[in-house]
Amino acid sequence: MIQSILDNDLYKFTMQQAVHRLYPRAQAEYKFTNRGATAFPQGFAQRVKQEIEKMAGLSLSQSQKAYLKDTCSFFTPTYLDYLESYTYNPDEVILGQEKEIFFLTVKGPWHRTILWEVPLMATISEIFFSMTAPAPPFLKNIKKRNQDKAAVMAANQIYFAEFGTRRRFSFATHDKLIQDILGQKNHTLIGTSNVHLAQKFSIPPIGTLAHEWIMFHGAIAGYKKANATAMKAWIKVFKDELGIALADTYTTEVFLSSFDSHLAEHFDGVRQDSGDPIAFIKKLVHHYETLHIDPATKTIIFSDGLDIKGATTIHNECRGKIKDAYGIGTHLTNDLGVAPLNMVIKLSRCQINPEKPWHHTIKLSDDRGKHTGNQTELDSCIKILNIQNR
Repeated sequence: MIQSILDNDLYKFTMQQAVHRLYPRAQAEYKFTNRGATAFPQGFAQRVKQEIEKMAGLSLSQSQKAYLKDTCSFFTPTYLDYLESYTYNPDEVILGQEKEIFFLTVKGPWHRTILWEVPLMATISEIFFSMTAPAPPFLKNIKKRNQDKAAVMAANQIYFAEFGTRRRFSFATHDKLIQDILGQKNHTLIGTSNVHLAQKFSIPPIGTLAHEWIMFHGAIAGYKKANATAMKAWIKVFKDELGIALADTYTTEVFLSSFDSHLAEHFDGVRQDSGDPIAFIKKLVHHYETLHIDPATKTIIFSDGLDIKGATTIHNECRGKIKDAYGIGTHLTNDLGVAPLNMVIKLSRCQINPEKPWHHTIKLSDDRGKHTGNQTELDSCIKILNIQNR
């Protein structure tokens, strides 16, 4: 199922480089959360374990290393040498099953464990559907569905990237999706988050950072300083590249309080991943104007469970105000007539080095239903940040 070490999202590699450089002794723990309370079939955990064991044989080839060097100027020779020596260690993954309940934890050095999340989720999703829905209703007309979506995006001149690795139906349908869209005349696909497929189809790999980067800094620097500390650390590693900030780890309001003129000038834009996108546009445009920055020079990347209709509505709202682009995931890679798994694997605890204590890591977001982490720590964070109605 996972046949290449690059069958992963770009932001896992960019964050791995940052962790390897700034926090080489940090330890991390990730936990699987079954938000949809899905019942897993008998023998599911054993199937997942078998696939994890196979991943131990994956490593970066010379051609893949050369591709990353040529395509991703932000990767340093030191990091690429490190990645070349990297192999997955199945001992870092603890999983099991009790009747219909599946559980999974990943624990180890942060610079190593950071690569597990996306391929694990893709594996969980593909195995689940291979056991429960091997022939979904819309599989036969998948090409038309893929190209019809691309045609709508092209007709509205909406530029989008494919972000669907984590909850895809299968690798095969994911691969076919990219092929079908590229076969659509005048498509507006600007790239994919999946590095392996970006290389295969000669399209740009897209991605910057994920919530775990801010969650880690919230644990070590405090919630009030988390966003600013995380952004400054990112700049230290990548300087003027990969300049899209992430707004909703501790709510957008808290983010904007740290997004001062220096940071707002430095970053090319912001990714919106929860809450009301229309309200977000208005808040961010107003914030830039308050800082005397022309919003039309900045970009919002929308990535919150989008479908084509939603992207079209948002695009019309952005017109004439701010640049926009879209990361569309499950709606592209698992829209075959089955219910995609509602699951996450999130950073749950961390320590900056083995001599320091472990800290819970939490995420608030702009949707109450997306709050993640230890409830006591969530309550403490909400109190510290003086967040109302949460």
